Amino acid sequence: MSLLTSLARMSAGLQQAASQRAQSQADTAPVKENKADSSQSQDDVTLSGAPAPKASARLAINQYKTSVGQDTSYVRETLRHKIAEYGIHPGTRMSVSKAPEGTLALQAAIPAEKRQQIEQDLNNNQTFRDAFSRLSTNEPTVSFVDTAMKLNKAYGVSNPLLDSLVSENEQFNGLGDLVHRYDSIRRMVGAEQLEAAGTQQNYAFSLNARV
Repeated sequence: MSLLTSLARMSAGLQQAASQRAQSQADTAPVKENKADSSQSQDDVTLSGAPAPKASARLAINQYKTSVGQDTSYVRETLRHKIAEYGIHPGTRMSVSKAPEGTLALQAAIPAEKRQQIEQDLNNNQTFRDAFSRLSTNEPTVSFVDTAMKLNKAYGVSNPLLDSLVSENEQFNGLGDLVHRYDSIRRMVGAEQLEAAGTQQNYAFSLNARV
């Protein structure tokens, strides 16, 4: 199944219940339209211009980015501190990811002894582990939403996956809500199609200490 087909089916499934409910209300509501009402309705459409923006356009993206940014700053500064603590060249690139057994794994072109020491320090730092866990969960969703919203604003390109993530009720569009829906879609789509869409399956935090 192609990625586009998967997303289309999910979007349709998420919207089906709302559509059926709206149709039911429309069937039972009395019809009281006359020529004056119709004319007024047409005038309203003409005066209002473009249709109302989709719910995805009203997402609190800056709030999401602030939440992710706090964890990003903590993880970055912790790694920079370790670089200085162990006397590593300040331009060294590091990458932290989660190993299959659940511990944090460090990748860096440094002596194995220092790499293992830093890796052990990070795993013993519960605050760092918690921040990395939140970041690995939230950052991919925020990155996707931010990119999709920018493309929509710049080129008017509608993203069916973004629309399927967003509820018409803003109360259910918290970061945790979006993350849950995004993860559900990623599990349904599968690894190969995620890679084809440019989406990482396994999260890794990369640092260039000079940046």
